[in-house]
Amino acid sequence: MDSASVGGAATDPNSINEGPSSAVVTALATPPTVSQQGGAGESSSSPAPPSRYESQKRRDWNTFLQYLKNHKPPLTLARCSGAHVIEFLKYLDQFGKTKVHITGCPYFGHPNPPAPCSCPLKQAWGSLDALIGRLRAAYEENGGRPESNPFAARAVRIYLREVREGQAKARGIPYEKKKRKRSTVNTTAVGVNFSVAATQSIDGGGGSGGGGDDIAGGTAANVATATTATATATTTNV
Repeated sequence: MDSASVGGAATDPNSINEGPSSAVVTALATPPTVSQQGGAGESSSSPAPPSRYESQKRRDWNTFLQYLKNHKPPLTLARCSGAHVIEFLKYLDQFGKTKVHITGCPYFGHPNPPAPCSCPLKQAWGSLDALIGRLRAAYEENGGRPESNPFAARAVRIYLREVREGQAKARGIPYEKKKRKRSTVNTTAVGVNFSVAATQSIDGGGGSGGGGDDIAGGTAANVATATTATATATTTNV
């Protein structure tokens, strides 16, 4: 290759040896915008994990769908009724861990049996009740209508009530609703009223020169102030 061609290649503005293009230089010189920086941060951050309740609800829902799939004959969710839900609850008893004594067992109704027995293990009523609550919510979250929710059927509520009463008799552990603790606001209000009454009696006993209208009442400081005012008024009258 001659020198003219080499020189032409060196001075050619389209030669590969020229510096970076203006578009590349502009991109390198321009700092990233705030939105671009925020997008990078959002892509690197992972979404918050679901709560324990949501995770359990999803597992329960998948378990029920698998039960419908394995049912003989197979069932669709649209054809599922309260009777099928009860069958599902009875199916779960084989995985239970709660001892439920039968009628002929010598430990029937004994809350703390002294020895083991051959009575079956079942799902506790509390576990079944919580399960139905999660499935009832999952059914509607997955497009089901509340009026056709099989987990809210009357037959399911009756079955759960029978399980609760039966297990309470068999285990000797009654299921009672927890009584709510009564608020102490009433007691406090009585104390305040008593203090106000005491303050008013002190104001009345001081005659007309006490100036007790400025006393708010209800605290020890106010009672002491009222007493001092009364004593001063008495001394002035004397």
